[in-house]
Amino acid sequence: MSPPSRGVLVTGASRGIGAATAAAFASRGDRVAVGYRGARDRAEQVLRGLDGAGHVLVPGDIGDPGAAAAMVEAAVGGLGRIDVLVNNAALFVDAPGNRRIGHRLDETSYDAWVAAWRRTVDVNLLGTANVTWCVARHMIDVPPPDGLPTGRVVNVGSRGAFRGEPDVPAYGASKAGVHALGQSLAVSLGAHGISVTSVAPGFVATDMAAGVLDGPGGDAVRAQSPLGRVATVQEVADAVLYLASPEAQWATGAVLDLNGASYLR
Repeated sequence: MSPPSRGVLVTGASRGIGAATAAAFASRGDRVAVGYRGARDRAEQVLRGLDGAGHVLVPGDIGDPGAAAAMVEAAVGGLGRIDVLVNNAALFVDAPGNRRIGHRLDETSYDAWVAAWRRTVDVNLLGTANVTWCVARHMIDVPPPDGLPTGRVVNVGSRGAFRGEPDVPAYGASKAGVHALGQSLAVSLGAHGISVTSVAPGFVATDMAAGVLDGPGGDAVRAQSPLGRVATVQEVADAVLYLASPEAQWATGAVLDLNGASYLR
């Protein structure tokens, strides 16, 4: 007997981990809302590649509270109910032409420092918090289908929250906040039957990381793990899929290190 189809919202699903996660849920038989900010062409390509039917595109810059709420509303309208939220949308630095330009304290002007922190925290932490509020309130108010728990929230955090991110400190701090947010909500939402967990990947082989992995420093990055490689997007997606499963309720509050033993704590 096939498991019940769930409604799943994946933010930042137009590429990388988000796209692989959307595909993983769709292959299970779930209906997916593909969240994206501006890359509509890529998001449409992801949508066309999903198994099954009932999937929708939901645009929105989650760094804008109104747009975050509108994205959730569109997902509810398209799916009927959101049973799983995957908070994947994030950025390093929203700088023209290079999102990985960085903002080292000793190399960054004060104005650029303030701008980098504001934009990063607005998206990575506050955006995640706002999307989660909207979805969790919906999960509480709308009963789930028979055989499904009230809801699952899985946050995509980062090894950088623990290891440190000297080039992009706002990113590391924002991801530490995401982990703490998930643990706080696991406690407050547990009484409603909603499980909240996080994964903390290290380096992942995405198109955005290709410039580093294919460059002169790529071997050093791969050598951080005793396995001699970085994660695949499928490995992260599989971890998210498990944490979102009905069987993973007892994992609520957990932060799963997913870094190939490249950083142990």
